[in-house]
Amino acid sequence: MAQDRERIVVLDFGGQYNQLIARRVREAGVFSELLSHKSGIDKIKGDALSGIIMTGGPDSVYAPDAKTCLDEVFSLGVPILGVCYGMQYMVKVFGGGVRAADVKEYGRTAIRFAKHPLFAGIDGNIVWMNHNDAVTALPQGFVSIAQTEHCPVAAFADDARRLYGIQFHAEVAHTPQGELIFRNFLQNICGCRCTYSTAGMADALIKSVRSQVGDGRVLGALSGGVDSSVASVLVHQAIGDRLTCIFVDHGLLRLNEAEEVMAFYRDTLKLNIIAVDARARFLAKLAGVTEPEQKRKIIGAEFIRVFEEEARKLGGADYLLQGTIYPDVIESGTGAADTIKSHHNVGGLPKDIGFKGLLEPLRMLFKDEVRALGEHLGIPHKLVWRQPFPGPGLAIRVIGDITEEKLDILRKSDFILRDEVAKAGLENDIWQYFTVFTGLRSVGVMGDQRTYDYAIGVRAVTSTDAMTVEWAELPYPVLRRISERIIGEVPHVNRVVYDITSKPPGTIEWE
Repeated sequence: MAQDRERIVVLDFGGQYNQLIARRVREAGVFSELLSHKSGIDKIKGDALSGIIMTGGPDSVYAPDAKTCLDEVFSLGVPILGVCYGMQYMVKVFGGGVRAADVKEYGRTAIRFAKHPLFAGIDGNIVWMNHNDAVTALPQGFVSIAQTEHCPVAAFADDARRLYGIQFHAEVAHTPQGELIFRNFLQNICGCRCTYSTAGMADALIKSVRSQVGDGRVLGALSGGVDSSVASVLVHQAIGDRLTCIFVDHGLLRLNEAEEVMAFYRDTLKLNIIAVDARARFLAKLAGVTEPEQKRKIIGAEFIRVFEEEARKLGGADYLLQGTIYPDVIESGTGAADTIKSHHNVGGLPKDIGFKGLLEPLRMLFKDEVRALGEHLGIPHKLVWRQPFPGPGLAIRVIGDITEEKLDILRKSDFILRDEVAKAGLENDIWQYFTVFTGLRSVGVMGDQRTYDYAIGVRAVTSTDAMTVEWAELPYPVLRRISERIIGEVPHVNRVVYDITSKPPGTIEWE
């Protein structure tokens, strides 16, 4: 996967910003891989290793059950950068002191940087802190290279052993020029050329698909979303007509979506695609189910059953193609962090699938990298930049149990939202926007009569990779039109609310 044999391993100790570190490394031009702190030494070394970054985490390094990694990590001969917990862990390993800080630092904090290659070109003095503990004594060979008013060791360096640590979070946007610190680590300390780009990986990915599939046949799970679309086009370029795409209408799609998807993929992209009407079976399986994780797992399992049946009709298929991307893998709990939610194509899959294996060529890419790859492969810009739509569809936008009436209300309200966003010319400014059937009912007055009807939630966010998002500041006139139209045109709705929660602490979807 690594281009030019440059690869940074980000060892995950369970912090909330760890995925961002992997993103910042890739943005700087080096392939990164987020691995659990429990990973074996051979997996960490891989086929190429240029450096290691140890992430933040919720533990105190002196706690009995604090997260650790193999001691051999420090003998691999590559530079290591510790961030927050990672920094404190390195101090502890090499015999220094860490304890609860006398003054804990959170948020924007003034800092003084020493002259050092790690901070080359940094002209600011603000960083983002989030720590309860502090380094009280540095190991032999370590020197402090940054200080704050209350933290005498806000960063350290051991140039002889190429060990470095920063107490602050350079990966978040709240640290100005934080991305430059990662670039300095990669270029000035690891000696990386920083030539990685997603578009440049197309040939390698196609070659990898051909190697895995051989002479076999592939059944493609094509939802119509960006990820499955790019995966399908990539595999089609790799193996041609040995790929058959299956589009499953599970009854949880947006208004007119099934017709639009089939027309586009068959007529525009010229893919070999079969539509399957599975609405009745999915809704029957979901009847009465209210728990989000159970919904996801039911949908994931039923997708597999449908694909198995379609494969048998076609005379068999060796591999099932899925548009799994890196955030799917991370959020499904494959690292040190808790499982946030099982994605239907990762944690939601049944253990028994009737295929030789899964084909997931985008598994190590973030969303914006998938988009860049899609454009490189020649997929039309409009499709590549289509807003994301979850595999479980509207099932996770109906809070509580799912009924046809609720889905109808949700589809109509969602159509109005998308229509008004388009009319306002905001389609390219918002990462994702949709409505939520909240299941809540409240008193209202319509036509001088009392009503007791449903509240619809509106969610609109901005992001680049879906790992962190901010709620979109939609203009008030647009919000007013959305609210008036939903209440006026959608039966059984008398209230509209706007979700102003960022991620973290929330997620994009409500379930």
